[in-house]
This record gives sequence, structure tokens and C-alpha cells, in this order.
Amino acid sequence: MSQSKSSVASRTAFDILTVESGEESEDEVLSEPEAAVPSVVETQAKLSKTALKKAAKASRREKKLQNRASPSGGDTYEPLSPPHTAPLADSETGEPISISKGPPPIKPPEPLPLTANTNPSRPEAPPSSNSHSTKPSEGSRPTPARVPPSPPSISHRAQPTAVDKPLSQDLPPSSSTKQAPSFSGPVPSNVKGHAPSMPKTDAEAEKAKKSHNVLVRTLWTFIMLGGFLGCLLMGHVCMIILVFLCQTIVYREVTRLFALMDSKPVEYGGKDPWSKTLSWYFFATANYFLYGESIIHYFKHVVFAEANFLPFAANHRIISFTLYTIGFVGFVMSLKKGHLKQQFGLFCWVHMTLLLIVVSSHFIINNILEGLIWFFVPASLVICNDVFAYICGITMGRTPLIKLSPKKTVEGFVGAFLCTIVFAIVWGTLFSQLNYMICPVHDLGVNAWSNMKCTPNPVFVWREWVIWKPVAKFLSTILPGEINTISYMPYQFHLLFMACFASLVAPFGGFFASGFKRAFNIKDFGDSIPGHGGMTDRMDCQFLMGVFVYVYYSSFIREHNVTVGSVLQTIVSGLTVEEQLELIYDLKHYLRGQGITI
Repeated sequence: MSQSKSSVASRTAFDILTVESGEESEDEVLSEPEAAVPSVVETQAKLSKTALKKAAKASRREKKLQNRASPSGGDTYEPLSPPHTAPLADSETGEPISISKGPPPIKPPEPLPLTANTNPSRPEAPPSSNSHSTKPSEGSRPTPARVPPSPPSISHRAQPTAVDKPLSQDLPPSSSTKQAPSFSGPVPSNVKGHAPSMPKTDAEAEKAKKSHNVLVRTLWTFIMLGGFLGCLLMGHVCMIILVFLCQTIVYREVTRLFALMDSKPVEYGGKDPWSKTLSWYFFATANYFLYGESIIHYFKHVVFAEANFLPFAANHRIISFTLYTIGFVGFVMSLKKGHLKQQFGLFCWVHMTLLLIVVSSHFIINNILEGLIWFFVPASLVICNDVFAYICGITMGRTPLIKLSPKKTVEGFVGAFLCTIVFAIVWGTLFSQLNYMICPVHDLGVNAWSNMKCTPNPVFVWREWVIWKPVAKFLSTILPGEINTISYMPYQFHLLFMACFASLVAPFGGFFASGFKRAFNIKDFGDSIPGHGGMTDRMDCQFLMGVFVYVYYSSFIREHNVTVGSVLQTIVSGLTVEEQLELIYDLKHYLRGQGITI
């Protein structure tokens, strides 16, 4: 018993746990007395579980250190020794079991010759130990003794694991050993073979992209401001053309969204060839009707005085209705099976777009013809509110305002309202002093350098408000000088209402557009303006503001006086030729009586 223990102690723990892999026949197994060599199962039973775990841990650490060594080229580095662990001890005697790393792998011995055994009940005699011997190479240690496999009587043999392999099989051959140097710190850029420039990270690429977007957005902001101011100085015609171009681009962007709704393929294949044509036909018809109404209303003295324009001016509405009827009949004639749902959907989509965009643009053009100040100042208030909402939001914003626009905050909304009120009073008062801004248009050829003169609207006339005497006396005590009156313009009170609408209601036009984009899962309506998205993204609040200003001006500010154009329209459209001649004769007789020679 003591002899078997000493033989076990002379081997390494990993050699003891080695289990041969693969299936071996009884002929290949050397028959030895079972009592002479303990089996693997018996050896594992003698070792405690703690010893097995420590041996497995040491084996894994040894493999990890070996993998760090250079596999080829030049000298190899000696792997670092694993940290000190408690030695394995025999479960009975308590003597420590030495674990040796083992020598480098050497050439394996020649395999034993296999002879056919015709009698399986009689095992073959073991060959002579001197017949197959291998002389070890110089400088190498002898191979540890191999544990014979289990007897053939054991049918279920354990599969080999990482713990079962000896450490000596994993050591790479080396001619010399060196301690591996360690490097720390950044690699200098002047090292040969090392590129000085490192690839950009995702954060740096995202930062560069944002900087580029900010640069493009800022550049196109100044381009738009410059173009807008240029059109403003060039006159009313340029402003009307600018509004028409913006309206056309917005109509194109919105109608193109209808294609995103048609997710299912057309039942009978193909594409409706008339859908796009009819949508633009209705757009042209609506503009003909609305622009014609504006021209006839503001230029009656020109339209009804010219014989070439008179038939179109007198029959404008019936002509417009006829054009619309032609489009409606053409739409019905173009209906095809398999396209019905798409065609009727587009028909409704086009009419909704005409109502929200083209009609709103018509009111904006009427504001321009009433005086540039009724277009320029309200548009400036919307821009001012948008800018200060952004500034106040990023500096003080904490509370979300609406779910459709997560970046909008209550603090930004309130701060923009207060700033817009102050801006409206200062900005509107400044431009109310210019005749070019406040005079209604009568000649489309005027510009900023023309000497325009007109009788200003009463809201632009300065007035004096007499202060109540107790208040005037109190103000005189706290302020230098005597203050009895305050100068004001009625237009300044109207500016307060317009500023309130631009701050409290017009932003909901932007929220409406945000909900529209979320419904189609898009970020912008288009890419018409680099850095800003589509034209609709910039004009969403302006349409609502333009409609409000037109309704407000028509209800509270416009003077309903009889003009030459209105009288001429009544004469041309309501009197016959004989009645018109009689009117001229009576008018001449009246003027002669007043001493006026014709």
C-alpha cells in the first residue's frame, strides 16, 4: 500500500487525472494486474474536491500565460508563474503532492505493434520493454510515466477534460527564455510603422456632423434673410412672386406626402397617369380664381378702364367655375377600377391642401396690397417668437409644453410671449413712419426708392392722450418736467393683439405640422432649403398668421370708403351704354356749374 502511494506521489496531479480519449478495443489495452496500478476512478476518489478545483484553476492560468507568449519569430518569453496556491495533499497520509510543469513535448515513441488476437478470452502477453525504447534528447527531461487505462471491465469511461491533460503538453517549445517587457502609456507618433493619425470615434464624427449642419443652417438663414429683404426693397410685385413661389413649393411638398399613404400595391398594377396632372390643374384653377379676385378688387381703375381686360373682369367668376367644372368632369372620366381608392383619396387630399395653403396665400397677398407693413411686421413677429422660444427654452426650459414637440417648453413659450410683446411695439412703431410701408398699392411699379405719397390710415396718425390730473401730478413729482399727455398711435394697440396671436396661437400651426410629420414618420416635409428641411417647415406658422391679420384688418382697420374704382365698377357692370352716356353728360354739366372746364 505504501508503495502505491509513493508511486502516486511521484507523479503530477495532472498525470494522475489523465484519461485517454477515444474508444480502444480490448486488444489495444495492455493487461496488467488490477491491484498493481490504481484506476482513475480510485485516484480521483482519493483527491478532495478542493484539490481538483485548485488543479483545474492552475491549469487554466498556465494556458492563459502560455498564449501570451510569442508563437513565432525569434526568442520566446517564459510564461509567468501562476500565483502561489496551497499544495495538493494526499487524502490519507497528508503528504504534499508535487506538481511539475513537465518538460517540453518530445517525439513520441513508436506505437506498439498490433497483432490480431483470434482468441478474445486469452489476452496477449505484453511485449518486451527493450523492444520499443526511445532515447530522450539531450537537455530534455524524461517523459512522466503514463497511467495505464482502466481495465476492460469498466464499460463507461470518463470523457477527457481540461483538467485531465498534463501541463507539459501545452508548453510551446523554446530555445531560450526571456522576461516579456511591458509597455504603458501612449505610443509616440514618430515610431516607425505607426500611423500618427488615429481614426475618429463615433462621438467625434457626430460632433463634426452637427457642426457642419449648424454651419449650413446659419449660411442659408442669412441667404433667406437677404433674399427676403431684397424682394421687400424691390416692390410689391417681387413680394407677390415670392409668396407665390413659396406657396407652390409647399403645395408640392404636401401633395407628395399622399404617396406615403398608399402602402398597398395597386390591385391591377400600373400607375394612374392623370392623378398628378389633375392635382396641378386644380392648383392652377384655384390660383386663377383667387389672384383674379385680388387684381379686380385692388386695380378696378385699370381693369375696367381697359377694353381688353373688361370681358375677363366682368365674367371672372363664371370663367373660374367653368374651369373647375372641366377638372371635375376630367377626374370622373379618369376613374379606373383598381385605382378608385387612390384617386378619391388624392382628390380629397388636393382640396384640403388648396384650402389650407392656396387660400391662406391669397389672404397674405391681400395684406401686401393693403400695405407692406401688414405683411412684413406680422411675419417678423412670428420669426421673433420662434427665435426667443428657442433661446428661452435652452436657457430656462424645464417643463414640456406639448407631446407633439418634445423640445418645446412652458418656460420658452412664456418667455417668447413677453419678448414678442416688447419687440412688436418697437419694431412696428419704427416701420409705421415710412410711407412705402403703410400706403396701399395703386401702382405695381413702385419700389423702396419711389416717392410714395398717400393719405395714411387713421391708425398711423399720432394722437395725444390726456392723463388724469392726479396721475399727471404724481408723475410730475417723480419725473423731471411736467407730464400731462402721452403720445401714441392706435396702431400700437393693434400691435399688441397681433403679438399675442403670434405668440399664443400661431405656434400651434407649427404643432399641427409636427403632428402631420409624426403621422407619416418623417423628420421634414422636404429638402427644399438646406439645413432647414422643406419650405413647409418654415411657413407652417406664417399661413395661420397671415389669415388672422387679413381678418383682423378687414374687421377693425380697413376704411370702407367709396373709391373711383368701386364707382367705375358699378358703372361698367350695372349700367347700359345709354345710361353711361347720360351719366357722362350729367357729370359734365355739374362740373361746368362748379367752374371747372373740361
